[in-house]
Parts: sequence; structure tokens; C-alpha cells
Amino acid sequence: MKILKDILYKVKVNSVVGTTDIAVNEITFDSRHVKPNDVFVAQEGVAVDGHLFINKAIDLGAKTIVCQKLPDNLADNITFIEVEDSNAALAVLASNYYENPSSNLRLIGVTGTNGKTTVTSLLYKLFKKAGYKVGLLSTVKIMIDNDEYKATHTTPDSLTINKYLTKMLNKGVEFCFMEVSSHGIHQKRTAGLTFEGGVFTNLSHDHLDYHETFSEYRDVKKAFFDALPKSSFALTNIDDKNGNIMLQNTKARKYSYTLKTLGDYKAKILEKSFSGTLLTVNTTEIWSKLIGDFNVYNLLAIYGVAEILGLEKLEILKIISELESVSGRFQYVVAEDTTTAIVDYAHTPDALRNVLETINNIRTGNESVITVVGCGGDRDKTKRPKMAYIASQLSNQVVFTSDNPRTEDPQMILDEMEKGVSPENYKKTISILNRKQAIKTACKLANEGDIILIAGKGHENYQEINGERHYFDDLEEIKECFNQLKN
Repeated sequence: MKILKDILYKVKVNSVVGTTDIAVNEITFDSRHVKPNDVFVAQEGVAVDGHLFINKAIDLGAKTIVCQKLPDNLADNITFIEVEDSNAALAVLASNYYENPSSNLRLIGVTGTNGKTTVTSLLYKLFKKAGYKVGLLSTVKIMIDNDEYKATHTTPDSLTINKYLTKMLNKGVEFCFMEVSSHGIHQKRTAGLTFEGGVFTNLSHDHLDYHETFSEYRDVKKAFFDALPKSSFALTNIDDKNGNIMLQNTKARKYSYTLKTLGDYKAKILEKSFSGTLLTVNTTEIWSKLIGDFNVYNLLAIYGVAEILGLEKLEILKIISELESVSGRFQYVVAEDTTTAIVDYAHTPDALRNVLETINNIRTGNESVITVVGCGGDRDKTKRPKMAYIASQLSNQVVFTSDNPRTEDPQMILDEMEKGVSPENYKKTISILNRKQAIKTACKLANEGDIILIAGKGHENYQEINGERHYFDDLEEIKECFNQLKN
């Protein structure tokens, strides 16, 4: 049992009704999970206001209520803690409850529109190969050294983060690499954590359904770097126009990486192919199995973090040359007739452009590029025509299809995408709602040596339709198509 007054350390409290000298069981923000002597934190969520469930939490045994607005009628023998921000309070409470595990780990946060999963996952692999016990909190999965757990959010809630960080400490983990999403920053899920470093990858059009403007989206990312302590480092991609903005008010030590200008970590691409990339990193030549300019940026971020954290340069480069792509990130399979299929998570205009430009820069020009792409439902609608425009401009043929429609009509999503197609590209495009049929159609359209890009879902092995997740794996589907063509 913890004592309430101890876990309130550094929480910004406006007022207290009742005693804080009481034992508490656990902390929860979901009234359905309340048990006797729990602390219930009422959050003003995007969809639901937790303050509406205070009485339910009390009925189930909660003895402490943390809230932004005190109820009109205060229940007897219940401690009410009025705070400025319930989300921030939950984050600090969670860290205190689990005895601040992040302060005993070397925790690195990676934020940006694209590249977070690749950078964190490859850092995990690099440090594992270097002989360390390592943790990973990513979109794809959570790793505690060799133990794997399912991930449900890019950045989990504060309680989940601290629970896993505690498990990492108990396993002897020294380094943890964590994706930090704009939602996670805005909802204060990372407040209360001690970061040794932060990495900025890039910023482009995404999440404008949640952040009303691009500048708000940018400033939320910047807030992560503003909060870093003097003892930490901030590593930024200065080729991105927002890269230096991230560093404007940070107290952390500043580092940069670049392909185009001067920086602490600089790369030059020498050769490109579908088997990998020959490049120099700070004048040392290496071969990487990763493909595309965007992946060279990811490699620079990985190299920079590893060097800042004390690994030896040649060891870092040796391990980088052994690293393979992350699941669903430019993952490719080649058919017997040399048709190549690439599965990629590209679900933003910038990411889709990067992948298609990479393909077009490597191919000889004799092959056709056939792109299968859709857009998710209940998400930023403004990027749909942009995604369609890019796909139709940079591909020989395009099949628009369903992604994760969620609660939206998938046909309406395709209609909105099609509005972005330029008149000269109409004949390049077809729409097939069923994703399985869309992939099969792309296979039938492909001739020997052509390139099929299946974009948008990457590592995901499901389609989310009307609140249900149905098993679906792009890589499995394209492999099945290739096998059918072989037979």
C-alpha cells in the first residue's frame, strides 16, 4: 500500500478536501476498474468526461478522487484533490506510485510524423546487438529485453508506461527507446517521466483531425523538447524546416543530423538499389540493408543517439550495416517473375511521397509502379485528396481501396480521395473497396519486373470496421497472390 500524500509529490494541487494521510491501493482513470481504496482520476477526455463517473467510482470503493472540478455534493469520508490538469496529475501520480522508474533508466523519446517506429525499433536492435538489456515502447510492440508484449497505442497511458518501465528495471534493462506521439504529449502522458534524450525526425501533414492547425501540431511536438532537462540531449533533423524550431527553447544539449548541410551527424548517399544503400556517415563508408533517403535519415538518428550515449563509432557502424528493415516499413517480397511487392506503413502524404520517390529513383524506368492505397476513417479528412494526388502522380497505375474505415462509409472515403486526382491521371486509377480484391487486382495488372506498392497499413494485421478488428495482413495477401500466379 502507498500513502496518498507521498504519491501527490509534485502534483499541481489547487485544493484538498479530506485527509491525504491515507493508504491507497491503486490508481485508475477508468471507473469500470475501480477497486476498494483506489485513487480515481477524472479526466476530461476527447470523447468522454471522467467527471461524470465520480459517483460510480465512489460506489465501487474509491477513497480518493482527483479531479479538475469538484462535485457539487462531496461524499463523506472521501478525499477530493482538485488539480489544474487531471492528465498531468495522472502522469505524475503514476510516476510516484511506481517510484519513478524512468529516473533509473536511460530513457530516450523519439517524436515526429514519420520514422518514430523505425528509429526506436532499430535502436532497440542496435543496443541488443551491442550486448545491453534494452526496452522498447513502440507502435508495433513493447519489448522488455527478450519478452514481447502487445502494443495498443503509439504512446500508452501514463500508468501503462510506468508499469512497463518498472518491469524493465526489474529485468535489469538499462536503455529504453520510446515513441512519443503528439497525442501522448498533448494529453500529458509523458509528464513526470525523466528523459535522457529526445529525437526529432520530421514534421508533415498528419493528425489535423485532432490538432486543429499545423502550427498547433508543431508546437505540441516542440513542447516535448521544451520540457527536456539540462542533463539530457536533443537531436534534431535540421533538413526539416521545423528541425531548429524544436531546439529553440530547450535546455538540453543540442545535436543535429543532415544530408544537405552541416551538422553533427552527416551522411552522403553513394549508391541506391533494392538490396540496400551505400553511404558515408561522417566520412566513413558503410553499406546498409535499408532502402531510401528517408531511411538514411533514420540511420543518422540512430547513429547519433548511439554515439551520444557512449557507444564506440566503429561498433555502431558495424551493427548498423547488419540491421534489417522494421516490420511493415519498406518490407518487400519478390515473385518468381521478378515482380517486386513492397509493403509500407506510409499513411501520410509525405511518407507516401517518400516511398514512391524512393521506388522511382531506384527503378530503371522500364518497370511500371502499381500502388494500392487507402485512407483511414475517423481521422484527418484533409489528407485524403493529397494522398490520392501523390499516388496518381508518382505511379503508373493506382488502385484506391479500403484501409481502416472504422465507423465511416468506406465508399465516402474513396470518393474524397478521388477528388485529389488530376484530370490527366484519371485513366491511371481504379477503386476497389475490398482490400483483398484490390491487392489481387494489382497482381493481375503487374507484368514481369513491375513494382507493386501496398501502402497505409504496414505491420498492422487487421482491418478496423465499425468497431471490430478483422484479421488482414497485406504481406500475407501479396505472398498468396504471388503463389497463385506461380501455380
